[in-house]
Amino acid sequence: MTGIKTTGEKKLMFFSGRAHPELAEEVAQQLGVGVVPTKAYDFANGEIYVRYEESARGADCFVIQSHTAPINQWVMEQLIMIDALKRASARSITVIVPFYGYARQDKKHRGREPISARLVADLMATAGADRILTVDLHTDQIQGFFDGPVDHLFALPLLADYVGKKVDRTKLTVVSPDAGRVRVADRWCDRLGAPLAIVHKRRDKDVANQVTVHEVVGDVEGRVCVLVDDMIDTGGTICAAADALFAHGAEDVIVTATHGVLSGPAGDRLKNSKVSEFIFTNTLPTPGELELDKITVLSIAPTIASAVREVFEDGSVTSLFEEQ
Repeated sequence: MTGIKTTGEKKLMFFSGRAHPELAEEVAQQLGVGVVPTKAYDFANGEIYVRYEESARGADCFVIQSHTAPINQWVMEQLIMIDALKRASARSITVIVPFYGYARQDKKHRGREPISARLVADLMATAGADRILTVDLHTDQIQGFFDGPVDHLFALPLLADYVGKKVDRTKLTVVSPDAGRVRVADRWCDRLGAPLAIVHKRRDKDVANQVTVHEVVGDVEGRVCVLVDDMIDTGGTICAAADALFAHGAEDVIVTATHGVLSGPAGDRLKNSKVSEFIFTNTLPTPGELELDKITVLSIAPTIASAVREVFEDGSVTSLFEEQ
């Protein structure tokens, strides 16, 4: 006889960075596991130290970290966590990124610009990631930046079902805030049986977060409009789009987005907006000062946990969204 046979079983281990521990705890609870105890801290000069307090040898490891502010710190911490697992002889390393940092820099709009979304994927691969699991990428093409499996999850069922239960569907119109979101808005229309409208906008290429709305394509007069987007950062685009809908006679406007980045002037813009409700998932932590009555946060943890279970059990992540 040559070689050695083992009868060992597969082992799932779940790790979390410090960016969004509340989501990690929710996902772990859904999975029925505990988050592996981890010693992580910053040195005086800002360098990050990570050490796991349990052996990860031969385990299928899942590392969750959402790239919230300060984004560069949490991206770096996740890379260090991946490297630590690789050197700890993990069997496989799946990186869970509920919000993928630098996703908006997915192509060159002008000369001498970086494609930073590709750089983040390369860094994860170099650190030792075997697989990426993420939610609602800014563009689907980012999946091709990583040379390995990418499980792209969608918050649409969670968000659309919530809206569908609250709103009279006979008065509902799904609105895309720009041409880039039309495909996603179409899926909303199919799920809710609602017509589609589009807000045409033009962005100033020399001024960040500056948008001028021009016109609304579609019938929104007297309708309850649901603006659908992947993320809201400073809130300028979405609030301008909502104003355009009200100017064209919309009865009410509801805004949904998977990722509530909510940086800079977002708080004041959301508070002063005529929008009746902003609906996000908890892929990112909501800043404490933005806990407004008109903000609703839905948990994406069950969706992530189901995908993790399918990956671990060699099942099909696609099957979770086949109805879409």
